[in-house]
Amino acid sequence: MSGPTQALDERTLLDRVQPPAGEGREILDAATREVIGRAPEHTVADLDAALAAAGAAQPAWAALGHERRSALLLEAADAIDAHAEPLARLLSREQGKPLNGPNARFEVGACSAWLRAAATTPLEPEVLVDDESAHAELVYRPVGVVGAIGPWNWPMMIGVWQIAPSLRMGNTVVAKPSEHTPLSVLAMVAVLNDVLPDGVLTAVSGDREVGARLAAHPGVDKVMFTGSTATGRRIVEASAGNLARLTLELGGNDAGIVLPGTDPKAVAQDLFWGAFINTGQTCAALKRLYVHDSLYEDVVAELAALAAATPMGVGLDEDNVLGPLQNAQQLEIVSRLVDDARGRGARVVVGGEPAPELGPLFYRATIVADVADGVPLVDEEQFGPALPVIRYTDVDDAVASANRLDVGLGASVWSADRDEARAVAARLQAGTVWINGHGGLHPMVPFGGVKSSGYGLEFGVEGLKSVAVPQVISG
Repeated sequence: MSGPTQALDERTLLDRVQPPAGEGREILDAATREVIGRAPEHTVADLDAALAAAGAAQPAWAALGHERRSALLLEAADAIDAHAEPLARLLSREQGKPLNGPNARFEVGACSAWLRAAATTPLEPEVLVDDESAHAELVYRPVGVVGAIGPWNWPMMIGVWQIAPSLRMGNTVVAKPSEHTPLSVLAMVAVLNDVLPDGVLTAVSGDREVGARLAAHPGVDKVMFTGSTATGRRIVEASAGNLARLTLELGGNDAGIVLPGTDPKAVAQDLFWGAFINTGQTCAALKRLYVHDSLYEDVVAELAALAAATPMGVGLDEDNVLGPLQNAQQLEIVSRLVDDARGRGARVVVGGEPAPELGPLFYRATIVADVADGVPLVDEEQFGPALPVIRYTDVDDAVASANRLDVGLGASVWSADRDEARAVAARLQAGTVWINGHGGLHPMVPFGGVKSSGYGLEFGVEGLKSVAVPQVISG
């Protein structure tokens, strides 16, 4: 622990995390494909060393107690705020999301907000029995060492969702960022480590072999993972050997239902950003929208107008609020699904093609109408700037459509009648159902999925409990 430092510019911050000249792996700007810098290529041996250090540091970190750990997390949040602009610029270049809108600056701000929430959320002992027969309390102890495996879409924010509660509860953390977006996470961890004691938080930048070893390592007591369902299943299998506890936030294909009587103009903006936040690259984004026949054409027209008018381009341009796909694989998925829908007779109202004049990984914001369940664009998670809009006439059918897939991260209901919306929401199979919004998260409101979208809760008191082990003290 070296103590808080003055804010650094982006290049100086990047230099702190890059390997020696000529080593490591090139990381490209998602928008321009220029080289940003180089990421270290840590090995399984490096991971073993990091986990050993984390295990050695954990007892002393736990012994500091909640008050001191919380104070250090608040200092860490201040350090993030002090470096907010260079962190946001690095994130924008590496991930592709623009600085403005619900994007890079928003994400860095969320990092400090979630650090503060984890630091200040009380978790008191729960008195279970207190009478002449017995006295019993339920308390929560550190689980030990947490392995945190993060995604490429919100690499810093989701990293903090894993790191902050784990540290608050007295665990140490070894974080493994995505191979696509390691630099922003390494830089964030470097800033946090200006405040934290040595060994408490380590980032290991490696390939899939390193990630697989982290999930199965005997030195890991808890694994937190955000990513695809397929990888989540492999983590479950890998954890059988060490019986690590798991929190899995996996793929989603969130449905929204617009009920009759809703004003299309009143909900269009929120519908659009529910789907297109981070250019559609969000696990809990709105990915298939069911609209009643009486409103269908008006909702499609409103969304198409917004898609055509919303500025897209290089993220460092202050005017842009939509960016590229982060990687070529994701561009291929979005292109394939939209082309397939078009070939099946769907109506591409706006977009529906790459935007090569903006850069090699850009795809135009796309609204697809006259599409139905069973089409891959509806049934598969597109994870990009393309929204299928499905017509329905009976609300029961819309609910059945929303529930028919084996995913359940989020869902939403849109209506001028809140009671009617809540009645429909209660029938949807999802970890969170929003009313007249989609994807909004709060650090005190638990978040997690059902079905193949994972299990375990994050945020608030329940999130603190998920990175701890319960202990009953009786007598």
